Amino acid sequence: MNKLLVSVVIRTLNEERYLEELLSSIENQESDLFDIEVVLVDSGSTDSTLAIAKRYGCRITFIQKEEFTFGRSLNIGCDFANGDFLVFISGHCIPCDKMWIENLVKPLVDTCDYTYGRQLGRDTTKFSERQLFLKYFPEASSIPQEGFFCNNANSALRKDVWEKFKFDEQLTGCEDMYLAKEIVAQGGKIGYVADAGVYHIHDESWKNVRIRYEREAIALQKIMPQVHVSIYDMLKYIVVGIAKDVKISFKQGVFLNEVYSIIRFRFAQYYGAYKGNHTNRKLSQQMKLKYFYPRVTDMKVTTEYKEVKGSEECQK
Repeated sequence: MNKLLVSVVIRTLNEERYLEELLSSIENQESDLFDIEVVLVDSGSTDSTLAIAKRYGCRITFIQKEEFTFGRSLNIGCDFANGDFLVFISGHCIPCDKMWIENLVKPLVDTCDYTYGRQLGRDTTKFSERQLFLKYFPEASSIPQEGFFCNNANSALRKDVWEKFKFDEQLTGCEDMYLAKEIVAQGGKIGYVADAGVYHIHDESWKNVRIRYEREAIALQKIMPQVHVSIYDMLKYIVVGIAKDVKISFKQGVFLNEVYSIIRFRFAQYYGAYKGNHTNRKLSQQMKLKYFYPRVTDMKVTTEYKEVKGSEECQK
């Protein structure tokens, strides 16, 4: 029997730190049902990301920084991919085992339209984010699940479903939840696969943690417009989040090592959510670049954008 083709789509920008481990893990996946290809959508890497990808035989396509959104990048990758099924994984995530793809994609064959797998912290992933992973990605699967929560750091989608809906290219984040909401509204099914886990490794400054949650809150205005975050809500969430994490850290015997991180993370998370919830969705190009490229300094990104636009004007 001929195997079905799975295309693993990875968005990259200077992901050399973990990309080789990720690609090696994909290369070692075991499956009786699927063949695998890897597609990179790169938005201007200047480190060894592309050299690593070529060494592992990846198919590579590109998107310019000034054109980047999370949805547009994925749409480019999906269109470029040859597979019957599309798997999405962040360039700083590592599959937990050799059955990751088989377990994640198999429900798409006969049950679901869109699946997502478990996420666990590793290395520099902050203590409080590990608690969020435990909350939103539990030990038990739900195939299919109720609701439209989904996360493209570790997910899979039937290509014919993508061709029908495609990812929203205007959102500043949460393109996965928006697509899942559309699928569910049309009678489709979303599945959570606990035994398709990845280690999600975040190494962000506190500023970039805030920017991430701010960006996602802006997108959530379109997905869940009924949600409003007041100053009182923000303060309450910060206090409750810190209290819960402190209690867990005491039980684990790591309170002294993690208390500063807990306070900083919960403040960045909920202040970012509050700020994003009160930001108009019509963003300037400079604001979009800040949200999509938080690891690059604002000055460098703005300069690069001006240089590109200046070059375009000269060619007209």
